[in-house]
Amino acid sequence: MSDKSYLDWPFFENRHRELVEALEEWCGTNLSDLDHSDTDAACKELVLALGQAGFARHSGAEDGILDVRSLCLIRETLARHDGLADFAFAMQGLGTGAITLFGSDEQKSKWLPQTRSGTAISAFALTEPGSGSDVASNTMTAVPDGVDYILNGQKTWISNGGIANVYTVFARTGEAPGAKGMSAFIVPAGLAGFEVTERLETIAPHPLATLTFNDVRIPASALIGHPGAGFRIAMSVLDVFRSTVAAAALGFARRALDASIQRVTERQVHGHPLFDLQMVQGHIADMALDVDAAALLVYRAAWTKDRGAPRVTREAAMAKLFATDQAQIIIDKAVQLHGGDGVRSGTTVEQLYREIRALRIYEGASDVQRVVIARQTLAEAQGN
Repeated sequence: MSDKSYLDWPFFENRHRELVEALEEWCGTNLSDLDHSDTDAACKELVLALGQAGFARHSGAEDGILDVRSLCLIRETLARHDGLADFAFAMQGLGTGAITLFGSDEQKSKWLPQTRSGTAISAFALTEPGSGSDVASNTMTAVPDGVDYILNGQKTWISNGGIANVYTVFARTGEAPGAKGMSAFIVPAGLAGFEVTERLETIAPHPLATLTFNDVRIPASALIGHPGAGFRIAMSVLDVFRSTVAAAALGFARRALDASIQRVTERQVHGHPLFDLQMVQGHIADMALDVDAAALLVYRAAWTKDRGAPRVTREAAMAKLFATDQAQIIIDKAVQLHGGDGVRSGTTVEQLYREIRALRIYEGASDVQRVVIARQTLAEAQGN
């Protein structure tokens, strides 16, 4: 059983502790024998199950207020039990984050009940083949045509691509060059000219795809916010959900620490537990230290946002950078402590080794987070 003492930290209220307790019970019943052989089918099943159990309701809010601590606690708990379950929940929130935070009442009432109940799957379509971290250089266009917009271009590495019912798509509307000329749109799946042109395979299987838009017509009512606000909307959504990526990494790290403790206490070397070796004790100490340090950064960022901070760019960047990088180190140590079993396909630590790597890339790669932290720190020091 993972350490739960952190739930007594002053970041949390009783409702957060009750949420974790209920989710732990649900995970134990529903995730122990989940079939991952068909990734698409498993994700659809997980989204619906999370909706029916009431947990997906935390992924969106019609009042526009997300409880980031709840999002982080859910992602940490799900990730500790099953990486695909975490993915399924996370994309429901990220995919509709722009609608939750900036959508009209009509947009919220149409889509959020579906995504929160798990009857519709959502996706966040920002990345393009020629731009990853440099979002301002995106080239996909949305050209006004009467009361409609016409979309042309490509998106790639889109989570839930191919299985989503609704996509939040960012396209250039040309109000100004660079970041100020993008807008955000709600695009239902199945529109004429909207195709999934490639499914992407990764070391930890998730539904990912390249999307192509050829003269896709959408009504002006699909615009989220106002024209030219797309970059600000995207960054605001990532500002919220970046902390939850760190929480997922924390869940993976806790699972690796738990598995390592079990390994070094049960494994015998020369008639003694592996844990008796001082070097092994050092590894366990480092892992435990990094887990707690990551948790403090994750829940500081979430608490700060929930307390009403308009942006938590620096705090979220610190949490994501530290939690994902240290989780990679923790899991690598876990593999080492397991010896040959650590690289045996299908074992817990081998699965974690594959799961963690992507988290250091998506929603802002580690080196990008360093740039963000440095710029924010300098700006604050200069009083800007």
